[in-house]
Amino acid sequence: MEHQAEGMGESAPPERAMVGFYHLTRTTLEEALPALLERTLESGARAVVRCEDAAQVKALDEVLWKVPPLMWLPHGYAKTGQAHRQPIWLTESDERPNEGTFLFRLNGAWDGDLVGFQRVFDLFDGRDEQAVQQARQRWKSLKQAGYGMTYWQQQAKGWAKKG
Repeated sequence: MEHQAEGMGESAPPERAMVGFYHLTRTTLEEALPALLERTLESGARAVVRCEDAAQVKALDEVLWKVPPLMWLPHGYAKTGQAHRQPIWLTESDERPNEGTFLFRLNGAWDGDLVGFQRVFDLFDGRDEQAVQQARQRWKSLKQAGYGMTYWQQQAKGWAKKG
């Protein structure tokens, strides 16, 4: 089943976020993330993008301002401020000052609880064996905690839901 929208319409009970693992196999995170964020904004949701460090926040800020002309991804981070006005918030901390309900975990970043999120997108680099092993551990832990889980693998075009 090929899917461009990666299941944006799926929902979970309000007390439990739906968690989707996104196995990047053909593009970089910087290439895949803008389309996922665009779909998030189209759905009317706000997003928190949890980066691994300040350097990744800065790099993603630059990437998101350079997306194709028909796509606009308004966003901010600590340096730009005004979190309450930002539909996409880039951060290196476990925070959601923009009250985002979609969390994008980049390579497992985010150690806090998932309360307040409706959807969690756990994106990881499938070409990095250590990242794959860490994603498997996160999957196991979240599944044991009772979260609704989906697994998406990047295809030549879009995403395919597996398992």
